[in-house]
Amino acid sequence: MNANISSDHVPDPRRWFSFVVLLAGAFLPPLDFFIVNVALPSIRTSLGTTSAEVQLVISGYAAAYAVFLITGGRLGDIYGRRRVFLAGLVCFGVSSFICGLSMSPAMLIAGRVLQGLSAAAMAPQGLASINALFPEQERARALGLYGATIGLSAIVAQALGGLLIAANIFHLGWRVIFLINLPVVAAVFAGGLPLLSDTRSDRPAALDKVGVVLCALALGLLVVPLVEGREAGWPWWAFAMLIGSPAFAVAFWRYETALEARGGAPLVSPKLSRSPGLIVGLIGVLFFYVLSAFFLTFSVFLQGALGASPLTAGLVFVPCGIGFFIGPLTTPLAIRYFGRFVPAIGMTLEVVGSLILCAAVASAPAGQSPAGLPLVCALWLIGFGQGWALPTLVRTVIDRSPPGGSGMSAGVVNSALQISAALGVAVIGGIFYGVAGNVPSPGSLAHAFIVAMLCVAGCLTISALLSICASMPRAQAVTKADEVFVTK
Repeated sequence: MNANISSDHVPDPRRWFSFVVLLAGAFLPPLDFFIVNVALPSIRTSLGTTSAEVQLVISGYAAAYAVFLITGGRLGDIYGRRRVFLAGLVCFGVSSFICGLSMSPAMLIAGRVLQGLSAAAMAPQGLASINALFPEQERARALGLYGATIGLSAIVAQALGGLLIAANIFHLGWRVIFLINLPVVAAVFAGGLPLLSDTRSDRPAALDKVGVVLCALALGLLVVPLVEGREAGWPWWAFAMLIGSPAFAVAFWRYETALEARGGAPLVSPKLSRSPGLIVGLIGVLFFYVLSAFFLTFSVFLQGALGASPLTAGLVFVPCGIGFFIGPLTTPLAIRYFGRFVPAIGMTLEVVGSLILCAAVASAPAGQSPAGLPLVCALWLIGFGQGWALPTLVRTVIDRSPPGGSGMSAGVVNSALQISAALGVAVIGGIFYGVAGNVPSPGSLAHAFIVAMLCVAGCLTISALLSICASMPRAQAVTKADEVFVTK
């Protein structure tokens, strides 16, 4: 996904205008991941969705995004980033239209999966274009603005979703959170046609179509039964799919190994498995982004147990969003004082925030809001800790890459984050709905939320410990890994 730029490369005079267009495109995928949370109770009432279908609205998007993220980068390398970005943008608009007009849960879930695929085509083009558009002295600034845009989307998503639903524009209710994308997509497309330069890799890798299919099957066979199995009473097909998932995962890995041995370009290079610190770090990433379940369960708790409106529920998330925005801005200072322990410290802050939130919910009478100060402090700690942990954990894992493998590792890490989000919603969301019961009361929803947050805190604790192991000096990390893993 890297563009080769010669020393006599002349920067495009329109590069900052082009970058604004790419930032607008980068803003949409995370916005649509977060914005839907406050709308889920309204969607459930309107379409009569089951709890499993509610989970698939989120995990279907994340799973599709995860599987095709690396492929989206490859498509930009081969066909040109401008073309792929604009095509992904149009598909994102079409899928948003499908979601907004959905008359059934199946139609909405299909639209969300298409949104995830479209986002996977758009997102890699922005990062890849930074190298192609900007001279070296401007890239740090561009990357900083790109990261801030992603953080800003997390801040505004929950509140914007609540505001749009409360406004009930044209009596569309929750549908407007998807339809609002259409004018944005139209404006970005109109700006992108004249402004975006068509960059591509000088040596693009071929598409690994078989690898994509095998990876999609392995993940789909895992996520669907985890979401649908509980509500369906764990029928035989759920167990069959769970058994089939690791079989396809093994087939995927063997195919990737054989493809690389033939000199091909695998979706995920097996060479990554020879870096023990990288593997430990990736496992940590899989435990880390289960925080996605917090946004689902807390929104349902606020609206179902406390009777909060979508607008109120969205505004409650604001301290978390502000913390998430501030956190990355302070990471250089944190790294100066705490070095490789910053990811673990960030996750520890999230755990503390989660426990404070659990205590605040437990101490409030059923159906009544927790005390304001503990609630705000807990949410800010969760957001700030996430802001510290996310960028530094990603950097920690990428730094463990074998020589020349940082680009591949970056794609794998981003995909692992989305897989973690999908599994977090599937597993912890399933636990939440299971504890809440078929006819949840304010008390049962509060209890279910506490159980879900304790699960999140446990996963973050595991991720923090793995991040410390992954960030050890290389020789020490290899020794430690040999004690834990039996290498082939």
